[in-house]
Amino acid sequence: MKKNLFTAILLVVLACSGQAQNLSKNALGLRLGDNDGFGGEISYQRAISSDTRLEFDLGWRNSKDYDAVKLAALHQWVWNIDGGFNWYAGVGGGIGSWKTNTYYINNVKYKGDSNTVLFAAGDIGIEYNFDIPLQLSLDFRPEIYFSDSINDDFGPDVALGIRYKF
Repeated sequence: MKKNLFTAILLVVLACSGQAQNLSKNALGLRLGDNDGFGGEISYQRAISSDTRLEFDLGWRNSKDYDAVKLAALHQWVWNIDGGFNWYAGVGGGIGSWKTNTYYINNVKYKGDSNTVLFAAGDIGIEYNFDIPLQLSLDFRPEIYFSDSINDDFGPDVALGIRYKF
């Protein structure tokens, strides 16, 4: 029984790794999600082999009482499902910085604060590459923050990506 299970798993892995990838060399667009308060991000992907790529995302927020910037970098592995459908998983990290002039908790006004934070991130998602230079993706990215001055050190994010392939 163990031999049969091992053989079946081995065949599936070989079949998945043997399929050709259709990764574009470059893709630039938007990653639209909550991004732990940052909102949308500018997203750039760069293929480094037939089944791996790097992704860089820049998020920012600029408002009357709150300014922030965040840069994430991930290494992703991509597997073909069928035709233009791929799924991917990756690991990486980044850095972020935020500043607030004033903030309120339970209608009590507090003096502004600022902080810089490092984070580790994972990524898992699905994408579709159209025959035209367009890619749509949906992914889940949990992030773990390393800083003494933040209350919540975990930030999950679900986002929709829209990218132009070139």
